Amino acid sequence: MGSKRSRRFTEKTIIFAGILKWFILASAIGVLTGLLATGFLKLLYFTIGIAKSYPYYFFALPFILALNGLLSKYILKDAAGEGTDKVIEAVHEKSGEMKWYLIPLKLLGAILTLGSGGSAGKEGPCAEIGGGISSLFSDIFKFTPEERKKLVICGAAAGFATVFGTPIGGAMLGVEILFVGEILYDVLFPAFVSGIISYQISSYFGIQYFQHPVEFIPVFTSFFFLKVLLGGIFFGLVSVFLIEMLRLAKILNRSIQAPDYLKNFTAGLFLAALTLFVSDRFLGLGLNHIQSNLEGGKAGWWVFWLKGVFTSFTLNFGGMGGIVTPIFYMGSSSGAWFAQIFGLDRATFAAIGMASLLAGTTNTPIASSIIAVQLFGSKLGPYAAISCILSFLITGHTSALSSQILAIRKSSSVEVELGKEFEDMEEIQTLSFKRNLFFRLSYRYFKKLQEFVRAELQKIKDKS
Repeated sequence: MGSKRSRRFTEKTIIFAGILKWFILASAIGVLTGLLATGFLKLLYFTIGIAKSYPYYFFALPFILALNGLLSKYILKDAAGEGTDKVIEAVHEKSGEMKWYLIPLKLLGAILTLGSGGSAGKEGPCAEIGGGISSLFSDIFKFTPEERKKLVICGAAAGFATVFGTPIGGAMLGVEILFVGEILYDVLFPAFVSGIISYQISSYFGIQYFQHPVEFIPVFTSFFFLKVLLGGIFFGLVSVFLIEMLRLAKILNRSIQAPDYLKNFTAGLFLAALTLFVSDRFLGLGLNHIQSNLEGGKAGWWVFWLKGVFTSFTLNFGGMGGIVTPIFYMGSSSGAWFAQIFGLDRATFAAIGMASLLAGTTNTPIASSIIAVQLFGSKLGPYAAISCILSFLITGHTSALSSQILAIRKSSSVEVELGKEFEDMEEIQTLSFKRNLFFRLSYRYFKKLQEFVRAELQKIKDKS
């Protein structure tokens, strides 16, 4: 009897010691990430403010993308890419080891990308700040690979919390985003601690967030609930569009036989010219347009489609930054347009769309639902949650983040290989864009464009 009590006492003591240890470590990471991410955000906003004082600032984008291409080839190498994806890749493939000394260059690349009008997000760099400082912290104190991986997850969670102003939702995103259908429960406590502390640090130093409680929440009716369900399906389809646009742009980039800097310059020139033809509203972060949607502004159907084009070209042709801010832009715009079609409150569905598109594109329905509650109020929670789950299911076994690992089947009728990153998975024929008429036509268009570019490059080569 005494030995059982002794074992129980020893177990509780060990658990308490572990809790204390990770509280201290997570607090330290939260403070460091909060300070560094705050500095990055302030510098980013300052740069964007200066750039926008010039009317045609976006014509710097081709040169910035070309410069990023040179950095990626000669300095950054495998560290180049979308920030959030690189943190996930480090956790899965390198036990959290990150080349922290390259992160300042990536932050500079993100600032230049966004400052010149590139359509990307600010959360990717902040996740890298948290992950990089955690990796360095682990190296200094000689932590085990498992401890380093856990700490890097806490750093990414702190980065998300700092950017979104949602300490619990952002921290949950940092944990849920690693696997599709699986959560590392042993990381929840330190991730929440680091997220809360990082958010408090950034708030103290003046980072402003756009918490926007939605005032119009109708009394529940079966008819309104049916429209929410229909909205969830619609947001899932918009999520599929963005994922496939990102994939098509990646295919196009890989198929063009030319130096990276030349491809990036051409893509930047295309975006600058397209801006002159359509509008500059698709450039940069687009926070003012997100805010307008959340205040009930109108949005055309073409707004979220064009934002997808700008984002896919920016991120696949040399742009550095994140993907979530463009997701919020597309989600709020598609939600406002959906509400216009059915005569619903635009602000309500702009908010639901933001959360739902995040859930669909990144396979994070739980974190997205929590973020919706923290940003828009608890009254919206039930509607946002059901829409997030539907969007998550409609997206199928695809993701905007290629380093995510698939841990569940979303349907027992679809055969998929579990336990692999999306980038390494075999193409799912039932979900492949080649089996879908719209994306098949898009693919043919890009194949023709590829043949034209190759022919023109060959002509230039023959003349020289």
